[in-house]
Amino acid sequence: MNLIDSAAPLYSIAELRAIEQAAMRDLPQGLLMQRAGQAAASAALKLLHAQDDGDDAGHRRVLVLAGPGDNGGDALEAAAHLAGSGTEVLVWLAPEAQATSPEREQALSRARNSAARFMDAATSMASAAVGAAPWYLVIDGLFGIGASRPLDGECRDMAQLVNNLDCPVLALDVPSGLHADTGAIDGVAIRATHTLTFIGDKPGLHTANGRDHAGDVEVAALAIDPALLPAAKAQLGGLHLFARHLLPRRQNTHKGSYGSVAIIGGAQGMAGAPILAARTALHAGAGRVYIAFPDAPPAFDSGQPELMCRHARDVDFSGLHFAALVAGPGLGDKAGTVELLQRAIDSDSPLLLDADALNLMAAEPELQSALAVRTGAGATILTPHPLEAARLLDLTVAEVQADRLGAARQLATQLGAIVVLKGSGTVIAAPDGQVVVNNTGGPALATAGTGDVLSGLCGSLLAQGWPEWEAAIGAVWLHGAAADALVTAGSGPIGLTAGELIPAIRRLINALSA
Repeated sequence: MNLIDSAAPLYSIAELRAIEQAAMRDLPQGLLMQRAGQAAASAALKLLHAQDDGDDAGHRRVLVLAGPGDNGGDALEAAAHLAGSGTEVLVWLAPEAQATSPEREQALSRARNSAARFMDAATSMASAAVGAAPWYLVIDGLFGIGASRPLDGECRDMAQLVNNLDCPVLALDVPSGLHADTGAIDGVAIRATHTLTFIGDKPGLHTANGRDHAGDVEVAALAIDPALLPAAKAQLGGLHLFARHLLPRRQNTHKGSYGSVAIIGGAQGMAGAPILAARTALHAGAGRVYIAFPDAPPAFDSGQPELMCRHARDVDFSGLHFAALVAGPGLGDKAGTVELLQRAIDSDSPLLLDADALNLMAAEPELQSALAVRTGAGATILTPHPLEAARLLDLTVAEVQADRLGAARQLATQLGAIVVLKGSGTVIAAPDGQVVVNNTGGPALATAGTGDVLSGLCGSLLAQGWPEWEAAIGAVWLHGAAADALVTAGSGPIGLTAGELIPAIRRLINALSA
């Protein structure tokens, strides 16, 4: 895991189009496409060298898929460069791939005049040849960010064929069929092992289906003047966004220096959820942690007797007593829980809402209204999974997943809160439209209780004085990074349990704070 990182802006299709048009006004025609092709050829040669088995480069067969637009032009430029290096290159030209711009026509001419060979995409023999050949690499240049429809016909068939090949696949700009803004797929998309994306990084490569289809992402800036790049409204998560709060602890401190957290939840049969959250809050550094049960509380947590168990009716949720509240883990929906949640919302303590608290809010519009007008010291963070977000937005899960950044932004604006939309490439959104797409974690987190661990971790950071934006970003990143560390050590991804994350989170925080 690379823990030293820096700003990584993410640009929308509209922003990239504007950047490209501004750059092209001062550049000779076709120069950007030539730069993209050269960058793609360099990336391809690097991947070929990584497979070096002593053979001459001429024996390394590379399949280049070239589509009808400028993405296809980038691929054709790459094909010409690779053929010039002595690599054996075969070009599959999409059937409808008539030149659509002078730049692409020039790229096509250069590729045809190189040593690259072309196959007739319209014949069944082409598909048979692709499926039978021992390819060292496939370069996907079918469709880029300008694609406006799903892959169909021969392009769809070719994508499915490539996805069954046992070789690296290098996608140019974005894997064909993947939406650059959202990471959504309508039907079929190329499943790349590597993506070389041009000018700037795209959010769709890092959320929804992006992480499964983009593989390792590298940005080729194409020597565009940095002054042409606008301030990004979205960025990739990273340690740099919250590292200033990871500090060694002073000697002259005590438990009161690190805040008290109350976890509100634990209805009959669901006590495990708040216990996971509370244990995480304690191990992540909170000074004191309480669990406020809606029903009669247990005398203590035998696995973590440092936790203080109380009946929620006897707990004052105000900031005078608690530096942060976490409401929702195992809260249930029995009579009295709405009133309990209303008390938490009415408090002036920083508040994180998760799980059943979000479901209650979706069912009770007055709770949403109360949340939207919270005042005082009460910072608010919501941590919905896609179904919970869909309920709050009155959408389907499919609609939320089709535009995760848009859904998170909408919910953040609607409720005046920081929203953490969980899932592959968790999206953290602020009411002002700023978005961070997290880049840690993976399928190891797809198990019961990991959301409770996240809520406890975030509540602990809030209690220790982290601002809500950094607390949300940091909690999500640390949560995923702890899971990644466990997977690297062999404890997953299959079968990793939520409880295993807690000591891993503690180790990580201490290592980063040292």
